[in-house]
Amino acid sequence: MWNDSLSGTAGRARAWHHARIKTACDVIEPWAHGSVVRATRYPDYYDLNAVRVEEDLAMSTEELVAFADEALSRFAHRRVDFDLADAADRLRGGFEEQGWEATRLLWMRHEAPLPPGPDIAVEAVPYDAVQDLRLAWHREDFPDHDLGAFLAQAREVALSRDVRVLAARERGVPVAFAQFEQDGAAAEITNVYVHPEQRGNLLGTALTRAAIDAAGAVRDLWIVADDEARPKELYARLGFRPAWASMEFTRLPS
Repeated sequence: MWNDSLSGTAGRARAWHHARIKTACDVIEPWAHGSVVRATRYPDYYDLNAVRVEEDLAMSTEELVAFADEALSRFAHRRVDFDLADAADRLRGGFEEQGWEATRLLWMRHEAPLPPGPDIAVEAVPYDAVQDLRLAWHREDFPDHDLGAFLAQAREVALSRDVRVLAARERGVPVAFAQFEQDGAAAEITNVYVHPEQRGNLLGTALTRAAIDAAGAVRDLWIVADDEARPKELYARLGFRPAWASMEFTRLPS
């Protein structure tokens, strides 16, 4: 069900993403336009329980929502992921009218040398050392939802992988962090977050630079940015280049 247009760097980005999802899923079922992935151990981890659209398709929003309702009936949320962002664009308005959140993601690969950067201390820390920052991040994005179960399940999945966490401190308290995972010849910086009160101090730059250095000489180093927000500009300055655009539609539990 793989679209031939996603070859080269874009194809490797998608292959990496699908492989990371697969490691945590115990059910992967084909359907007419892709796969339905489920991780029954992690029912609140939205990324791992989704209808995946792997090609362009001639379905209406209503038809796709109905299919997701059936395929994900055991879950409180609904999630539809498009491997081809352009294929999702024509359906975006329909999803948003029905209360779904739309996120266009830009996958970027590190391809250029790091420029000089700020002299800010960054250290490796245990996963739980930055839990307050994770909570703050999710309260920013989803202020009306209790994401405790999601964060607990995300923790378990992350610790089952080669996850590493870096943090910057202010008066001994972590105020920014980066998280990355490595598997063989590839790695992904999965999180970069700076507390709102500390933004504008180049902490995001320092954490991203530190994560790039810590990943070492891997063949592919990925980072994912909201394609409609500013962080992708920071990542571009640090040597990342666009590789692949995907789209996520999520309907959170009421």
